[in-house]
Amino acid sequence: MKSIAIVDYGMGNLRSVAKAFMHVAPDQRVLITSDVDEIESADRVVLPGQAAMPESMAALNASGLRAVLDKVAREKPFLGVCLGLQMFFDTSEEGPANVGTPSLGWIRGKVVRFPRPHVDLDGSALKVPHMGWNAVRFPGVMATHPCWAGLNADGTAFYFAHGYYAVPEDGAVVAGVADYPNPICVAVARANIFAVQFHPEKSADAGLRVLKNFSTWNGSF
Repeated sequence: MKSIAIVDYGMGNLRSVAKAFMHVAPDQRVLITSDVDEIESADRVVLPGQAAMPESMAALNASGLRAVLDKVAREKPFLGVCLGLQMFFDTSEEGPANVGTPSLGWIRGKVVRFPRPHVDLDGSALKVPHMGWNAVRFPGVMATHPCWAGLNADGTAFYFAHGYYAVPEDGAVVAGVADYPNPICVAVARANIFAVQFHPEKSADAGLRVLKNFSTWNGSF
C-alpha cells in the first residue's frame, strides 16, 4: 500500500490535513509521524505548518528530523502547506527585529511581512493577517503542473490565513499568484517539491482536488 507521511515536528494543524488526505486517497496509508524511518520509506511527504516561524523552526530543528527532510525533499513528491511553504525558503522576517529566522533553504528567497497598514488599490484597508478566500492564478507553464490538474488556471479560490508571504529569487518557481492587492507568490514548484500558502484542507472542492492530485503525483515536472 502506498503511504503519505505527514511530518509531526510538534507544530501545525496535522489532523485536519490527515483527514483530508484520508478522504481523497482512501487507498493509501496516511500517517502522522515523527519517525525517521517512516518518513524516509513513505511514498509522499507533507510538511504542514500553522504557527510562528521562530517557534516552528526551533521545534523542527529540535525534532531531529531536519536531515531526513533534506533527503526526502530531493527524492520524492514533497508538499508544503501554509507555513510549510514559507519554511522552504532561506529566511523569514518573522522573528527578532533586523535578524529574522533562518529556514530550510531549499528555495532561494525570503519571506516578508505584509506592510502595516495594508491598503487596497482604492485606499481602503486590507486585513492583516490576510484571512479568507482569494483567487489564485497559475502562471505560464505552471498551469500544467500535475497538482493543479482540473482547476481553472485563470482563477481558482482557496482559503488563506497568513501575515507573511514568500518572495522567491527565481520567478520560474512561482506556481501560483494571488492579488492582495498586488500580485504575491502563493505557490511554488520545483522538480519534485510543491508548496501552497493557502490551506487546501479548508478550501472545499478545489483544495481537496489539490490534495488528490498530489496523492497521485509521481514527482515529475
